[in-house]
Amino acid sequence: MKEVIIGASSTLKLAPLDTSSTVTCYVDADHARDKVTCRSVTGILLCVNNTPVIWYTKRQKTVETSTYGSELVAARIATEMVMEVRYKLRMLGVPLEETSLLIGDNMSVILNTTLPSSMLKKKHNAIAYHRVREAIAAKIINFAHIDSKLNVADILTKPLTSELFHSCLKNYMFRKLTIKPREVETIFQAGLLRKCRY
Repeated sequence: MKEVIIGASSTLKLAPLDTSSTVTCYVDADHARDKVTCRSVTGILLCVNNTPVIWYTKRQKTVETSTYGSELVAARIATEMVMEVRYKLRMLGVPLEETSLLIGDNMSVILNTTLPSSMLKKKHNAIAYHRVREAIAAKIINFAHIDSKLNVADILTKPLTSELFHSCLKNYMFRKLTIKPREVETIFQAGLLRKCRY
């Protein structure tokens, strides 16, 4: 344990230095949510040790012609946020797990960015594709699939009924999804997440 001296009479005990923090990020996009401009909405919930640190909901800057394109743009934004938070935590001296977990509900985006043999057929999405692909290849993030009903970022992209909202929030609050790399295989075997294999 590391101790910090606060005053003459008391000390503050911090977490042990050998425990490392985990960054988990949920990402989702709602295609053509804005009915006037047909722009999609990105929703991102970034957690450090299962505590929400950043929640982001914003209309995308471009009009995407497909769900694939809007989900890929959202994945790029989420990847950059994960890298930014990892950098800030390292600068503060917080030990981190080797890779972070990016969780999305669009299987085609996940497969296309995680499999090195997959080809990008849409040239206008190439920058977002290569940004996510580069982070996965560098083992900064693992991109995993989760069912849409369990993706908590869904709350940030579209208005939900009260029942769906509370169901999604309850699923997030009562499941422990602070995943350490050594626990990833167990989580995938339990069926919470689907892993894309090379």
